[in-house]
Amino acid sequence: MQAEASQKNSRIFVTDCEGPISKNDNAFELTSSFVPDGDSFFSLVSKYDDVLADVVKKPGYKAGDTLRLILPFLKAYDSTDDKIRDFSARNVLLVPGAKDTLTFVRKLMPSFIVSTSYEQYISSLCNLTSFPFENTYCTRLNLDKYDITIEETKRLRELQREIAALPMIEIPKNANSVNDFSQRDQATIQRLDEIFWQIIPRMDSGRMLREVNPVGGSEKARAVQDIVEKLECSLDRVMYVGDSITDVPPLRLVRENGGLSISFNGNDYAVREAEIAVLSGNTTVTSVLAETFSRLGKEEAFRLVEEWNPSGLKKYCGAPVLREQMLKLYPDGFPQVERVTVDNIERLKRESSVFRKTVRGEAIGKLG
Repeated sequence: MQAEASQKNSRIFVTDCEGPISKNDNAFELTSSFVPDGDSFFSLVSKYDDVLADVVKKPGYKAGDTLRLILPFLKAYDSTDDKIRDFSARNVLLVPGAKDTLTFVRKLMPSFIVSTSYEQYISSLCNLTSFPFENTYCTRLNLDKYDITIEETKRLRELQREIAALPMIEIPKNANSVNDFSQRDQATIQRLDEIFWQIIPRMDSGRMLREVNPVGGSEKARAVQDIVEKLECSLDRVMYVGDSITDVPPLRLVRENGGLSISFNGNDYAVREAEIAVLSGNTTVTSVLAETFSRLGKEEAFRLVEEWNPSGLKKYCGAPVLREQMLKLYPDGFPQVERVTVDNIERLKRESSVFRKTVRGEAIGKLG
């Protein structure tokens, strides 16, 4: 691990990648590029992931395991590690300000990226931003080591076409089991269960589902715990920034242990676990919150949010360069930043979900 800031007794910055740092959903984009009707296929599998992780709570399954479910199909359509690496390097799209934010925050405190993304993508992003790859946690992938027969390739392509043609699942509000879904969606879920947990496990490509372990959900929380243990620190000194269902466990872990949990253009899942909701097309806001948290702590970061205007910025942000940048970027009013409360959480869920689509696009923005 590397960090410009002193590590022991320092506060710690941890962020998800896709959403808070980049606009990409790399797995969606890979699938859309390499697999026919890949956007429809991936969107349904992603929604199925939400069902298994948040509603069914399938044992041994975690949010973000979409990245292992799609692997047999990527392989069946001739994807390789080099193709994934090359595609990722050519298509990294940063949120404006992200490179400067990563550079700035690393000077304040030990900083880490914890991402469900494949390592080929995270490596490309690190090269682009000069962020140390050794300060990242991501999904390790060696797709080339798996061989599948011509017959299995043909069968996987048939299954992929079938999945892409299935109707999109709609998750009912407050659903607690599959029985709460419509009859149509129950049939879709049942068929996906058969494909992913009965048919593919009997194939050679089933090894991918067993051996690849995406860093999502509980694995992200485990990564945060690993960071604080290695730095001999505590969770109350961690600031975690996330935006999706894969960030629910780390956001909750940090929040429940006294750290600072932030949703950056988050969906419903992220907002409900966060203490601060940020709606911004530029990461300078993250830099400001990180600077205040690093220097003054969580409560002062809250006070800054409660006085989110130029005078509050001057009072709580100790970096003149950030104050000048904010005033230059937003001369007519700062982007929306609010404490998440019982009274405003439903409104913030709606507003953040809508705003994230304006930043990342409709297709990616609506993914879990």
